[in-house]
Amino acid sequence: MEREETGGAAFPQSGFGQWAPQCGMTLRDYFAAGFAAAQATTTSADTGFINAGYVDPRDGVSVAEKIARSSYELADAMLAARSA
Repeated sequence: MEREETGGAAFPQSGFGQWAPQCGMTLRDYFAAGFAAAQATTTSADTGFINAGYVDPRDGVSVAEKIARSSYELADAMLAARSA
């Protein structure tokens, strides 16, 4: 993905007076990780743990997949809001 789609490096390092992107986590990944952690905490609030492998029989999608998909959707919204 291009910088516009990912937000660039989440933790760029300074070098020779310029900011240079480094390999690794993008800002999009960083945002998604935060959302995933929040959703996992909310999902497991009643039971004390999350059953990531549980597959919803209504749609055949696991809890882990649902959290991952919605986390990246929220991350994309955050990136769009930053550029607006």
